[in-house]
Amino acid sequence: MTGAKSYDYIIVGAGIGGLVLASRLTEDAGVNVLLVEAGANRIGDPRIEIPGFLGTLYGDPDFDWDYVSQPQVHVNNRQIAQPRGRVVGGTSAMNFAVIMYPSEANFAAWKSLGNQGWGPQDMAPYLRKFHTYTPPLPEVASHLSLDRYMDKENQGKDGPVPVTLPDVYSVFNKAWDETFESLGWRSDADPISGRKIGAFTAPLSVDGTTGRRGYAAAYYSPEVAQRPNLDLLAETIVERVLLTKDADGQAIATGVQVRSKGEESRQISATREVIVCAGSINSPQLLELSGVGQRELLEKHNIPVIVDRPGVGENLQDHCLAGISFEVADGQISGDIMRDPNIVQSLIQLYEKTHAGPLAGMPMSMAYLPPMDHDGQLSNEKIRELLSQHLDQDLGDVPLIRQKQYALQRELLQDGSNASSQYLFLPIQTHMLPGKTTMADVLAKSLPGNYISILILHNHPFSRGSVHIRSAGPQDKPIIDPNYLSHPLDIEILARHVQYLDQIVTTAPFAGLLKSNSRIPERAIDLSDLEKTKEIVKERLYTCFHPSGTCAMMPEELGGVVDAQLRVHGTRNLRVVDASIFPLEPTGNIQATTYAVAERAADLIRGV
Repeated sequence: MTGAKSYDYIIVGAGIGGLVLASRLTEDAGVNVLLVEAGANRIGDPRIEIPGFLGTLYGDPDFDWDYVSQPQVHVNNRQIAQPRGRVVGGTSAMNFAVIMYPSEANFAAWKSLGNQGWGPQDMAPYLRKFHTYTPPLPEVASHLSLDRYMDKENQGKDGPVPVTLPDVYSVFNKAWDETFESLGWRSDADPISGRKIGAFTAPLSVDGTTGRRGYAAAYYSPEVAQRPNLDLLAETIVERVLLTKDADGQAIATGVQVRSKGEESRQISATREVIVCAGSINSPQLLELSGVGQRELLEKHNIPVIVDRPGVGENLQDHCLAGISFEVADGQISGDIMRDPNIVQSLIQLYEKTHAGPLAGMPMSMAYLPPMDHDGQLSNEKIRELLSQHLDQDLGDVPLIRQKQYALQRELLQDGSNASSQYLFLPIQTHMLPGKTTMADVLAKSLPGNYISILILHNHPFSRGSVHIRSAGPQDKPIIDPNYLSHPLDIEILARHVQYLDQIVTTAPFAGLLKSNSRIPERAIDLSDLEKTKEIVKERLYTCFHPSGTCAMMPEELGGVVDAQLRVHGTRNLRVVDASIFPLEPTGNIQATTYAVAERAADLIRGV
């Protein structure tokens, strides 16, 4: 198929970025595109398409890269799984399907770091372009009070990805909203507006008609797949981008070297651009294998240095989270009942018959809150005190880019209209274990009885990690070190939010759905002691699978990897389009933001 053929564009990685670009660029019949994906094309596989089966995908090499972090020094030396999708569709094929939106302040921060064209007004259309929102059933909308904060006319109308709220929600979701309202956190703002504080239920990337997962493969519809100007090369590793230098010393991408399953390495030419869309873990890995990265690291592995770009693989940010599980009151049930294979079988039959039921989506609810503690919202004075104690003293010793990032994060913390954390209700028990923690461990229903969990996601981490090659071998997994909680402000903020759980679960109507003194872990029954809560956070810390920032969009002098056109600094025609370009981690689940970035990139490349 691809023998001696050359392409205008070669796109590496068929996740969100790659599939969006492949679809949009080939709308022009005069443009030829090759899309290369390491995993298989499993479009139509029920394990992907049925939302409730997502737990079966983690750790399976047919679907998951199955990465694991380095031991996390500040998290009891635990190793934490880093699931990444290894199929056409990427991680969107195995995530929890949540559609969350960043705040306007997040995009304003991106723009202020030297990225013209990436402000909130620039990005708002792209948050709607990728999806089509279908309003839920009237009884679902009423149950969740959606009419109060979701305007159907304000959502996406003609994008490829289906988005809705399926008929999966329970009394817990309704009680969640009412409880936060009782605590003073009612908000009528639409989450897509970028000004949301308070509780809400986010839509899911699920097709409301079929009950199937809506993911990036929607951009590779049968009509798109049949385009003669688009080729998909699956089960193929890109070993390196082929780069040469022009007379001005700029690097030019001329193609890629690939190895397909059971074949020898070969080279494929690109006449216009090579676009790397391999994600926040694999994109920096590929750049380094291709000679773009830190000179010392490349020389250590005997890789010729084409572009000395020290920022490659640095600036890793991830939404870590910590949470507590609560046993439900007698007469209530949770997703833990699915430990019974007979119940699972009946739910499968229900789904096959009606395209509905618990397998049609995870019934999560959320809340965006400013800094909190056991007693409620932190005062401005307390926030200033924490910033002075944990940020200001050593600020002069950190690089200039970190100083600029921290200044923006300081503004977010001090502005009570921005969420420092996201609370997530999950209808299942969760477990984080000492040592190495996999997703199978987290989702195991190891305790009898029925539990729900409330997880607190840390929106804007101050800690920075890295992703770098382990060797010059493309098959070797990279070294992933998120460096969770390495900055002391992170645990100060996160532990205080965890303390606020005591108020949530003892406030009606949520309190009436739970047993009063039955929690995982048992020592979390009273969260009034901050130092004890910090230890619980370290014990219960996990990832929300949102790595970003490792090929950051920032000026060259600040250590950026790509410019505001997403071109790699020091190259003419090599771009990166995925969450690795985020200069700062945005609020909430990053799926929608990644789609928006990819749609904007398509317009940049096409000159729209």
